[in-house]
Amino acid sequence: MMKTDRRQFLANSIAAAGAVAVGSFLNKTFGRDLPGSLINNDFQPPVNMVTEEEFWYWIQQSFTASPNVMNLNNGGVCPQPKVVQDAFEHYNRVSNEGPAYYMWQVVGEGREAVRKDLARLAGCSPEEIAIQRNTTEALETVIFGMNLKKGDEVVLTRQDYPNMINAWKQREKRDGIVLKWINLPQPVEDDDLIVKAYEDAFTSRTKVIEIMHMINWSGQILPARKIARAAHKQGIDVLVDGAHTFAHLDFTIPDLECEYFGTSLHKWLYAPFGTGMLYIKKDKIGEIWPLTAPGEPESDDIRKFEAMGTRSFPAELAIGKAIDFHHMIGSARKENRLNFLRNYWMEKIRDIPKIKFYTSFKPEYACGLGNFAIEGMTPGELQKILFSKYKIFTVPIDWENIYGVRITPNVYTTPADLDYFVEAVKEIAAG
Repeated sequence: MMKTDRRQFLANSIAAAGAVAVGSFLNKTFGRDLPGSLINNDFQPPVNMVTEEEFWYWIQQSFTASPNVMNLNNGGVCPQPKVVQDAFEHYNRVSNEGPAYYMWQVVGEGREAVRKDLARLAGCSPEEIAIQRNTTEALETVIFGMNLKKGDEVVLTRQDYPNMINAWKQREKRDGIVLKWINLPQPVEDDDLIVKAYEDAFTSRTKVIEIMHMINWSGQILPARKIARAAHKQGIDVLVDGAHTFAHLDFTIPDLECEYFGTSLHKWLYAPFGTGMLYIKKDKIGEIWPLTAPGEPESDDIRKFEAMGTRSFPAELAIGKAIDFHHMIGSARKENRLNFLRNYWMEKIRDIPKIKFYTSFKPEYACGLGNFAIEGMTPGELQKILFSKYKIFTVPIDWENIYGVRITPNVYTTPADLDYFVEAVKEIAAG
């Protein structure tokens, strides 16, 4: 989105706040020229905005997060800003005025505009984007839709998401394909080591590999493009699990040079719950069978993957407002802030005795997600104390090579919030 578009969105947001006197109230109460800060900072390089707390305070006020619980598990599902909630509720009310007409003839037609907006954000053609309900549906469309036969090999990692692993295992049982496993250390800060791990698993029978662009358990970023290039040298297709990178990292899907990509829009894009996206390179669409059969399953029309009957049209249309909100922040600005927040808390606890990290401090290998452990405590014990005593909500992780608690702040998380979390960790470690 052009800067003028972002400034217009900011101006509209400020006007909306002024309509209910919120903007005026906040300015008087906190002594901050929030509207001026927002518009003036639109000209700042993204890296300069990392600690502009006036700007991030306004972003925080766009959410309706509970003040009674500190949510540091945004990696599971992210909250929606109020503008997205309002859009969903509006489309839902319209649909209920006459469902058979409004849902299919009015609201449902809006999907094409959303498809175009998603394609612009993803950096690809709208004819390569299908709107789905989550990453699982998107990736399993490809996993179950590929023409694989007995003996064909698939390379994946032990750190992959369970739903994808189970889907591949089901194909293994039903079709006799062969799964080749990689087990990556966490963290790993060597691109060559990662690429070689994949290459060592390749054989003449390898047909496709799966890459987790960001490993959800630890936040580890994998060099997807380098791995894809190594695979393509041997004629192998690439499926990327982008559940935690789309609208989190500043990239486009073609940057990854993959054939297939799936993501959840209710994570880092802050779209309504139960929204996702599937990308299939145009020349591959005709080769993939849909999960829910349309009239022409071998068509090269990406819309064949949306033949799922009645679903939440209000949720799909409200994706557009989430995209607007994302552009208002800016992709690079958002990535830099999330990286800053992760390093903020990790740096403050790194010298505490018994602390162990499963996440890199380097921005090329991690961003908003972090994972740590306290020696002598199970992840479950640490998670339980953080919530019961401090009301900090996190998630314990006990998965391949990863045995800690995952911490995922978001753009509405403040440094003061993380200071409270850090003090809690210090107390727990000392006890």
